[in-house]
Amino acid sequence: MSEEPIRVAAGFEIPADELMWRFETTGGPGGQHANRSHTRAELSFDLAETGALDPEVKQRILASLGSRVHAGVLTVAADETRSQWRNRQTARRRLVEILRDAMVEPKSRRPTKPSRSTRHRRMEAKRARGAIKRLRRSPEDE
Repeated sequence: MSEEPIRVAAGFEIPADELMWRFETTGGPGGQHANRSHTRAELSFDLAETGALDPEVKQRILASLGSRVHAGVLTVAADETRSQWRNRQTARRRLVEILRDAMVEPKSRRPTKPSRSTRHRRMEAKRARGAIKRLRRSPEDE
């Protein structure tokens, strides 16, 4: 069965020949159908070996996905329905969502410091709190 490539983002398409499918039986409702039909779809994509990504984006994705990737291969499974075709569509959709989320470049943190008025308010609040605690003390403690 020939498949079309998966379009993840502008300029990034996963060729169909880089996708690896595996099908298994699945538990759940369905009786004999579930016991005999290979409806669970497992889609694997070798991130480490793909030529569809720039090395920089590939490194960012691999770092972002962390424990989801084993030996450079990202695997997504779907077994919600009794239909292999629908599970295949679900697995493709999940793969795209995961890769899109991982491709987003994190915003760089701009270091900030508290303003002078914020520091002043903080110190005033600390002094007021200390005064309240001092008033609670018994006279012989002083």
